[in-house]
Amino acid sequence: MYAYGGRRTKAERDAATVEIGYALVSAAFAAAVLFGAVAGPALLFDLPPLPAAVLLRLGPAVAAVVFVARVVSVLVRFQRQNGPGRPVPRDEG
Repeated sequence: MYAYGGRRTKAERDAATVEIGYALVSAAFAAAVLFGAVAGPALLFDLPPLPAAVLLRLGPAVAAVVFVARVVSVLVRFQRQNGPGRPVPRDEG
C-alpha cells in the first residue's frame, strides 16, 4: 500500500528498525575483525617502520570500506526481500 504514498504498518517499521540494527552491528564486527587482521601485526610485533606505518594506515581504511559495504549489502538485500507491496513476514506463534 505504501508504494502509492500510503503508510507503513508497525510491523514494517519494526522490521526495518531491526534490520538497520543488524546491519550496523554486523558491519561493526566485520570491520573490527578486519582491522585486527590488517593492523594487528603492526601492533603486536616489532616491525620495521615502513611496513608498520603502512599496516596502521591500511587497517582503518579497510575497516571503513568493509563497514560501509556490509551496511549497504544488508539493507539492499532487505529492501529487495521486503520492498514496496511485499508484506513483512509475521511470526505465527
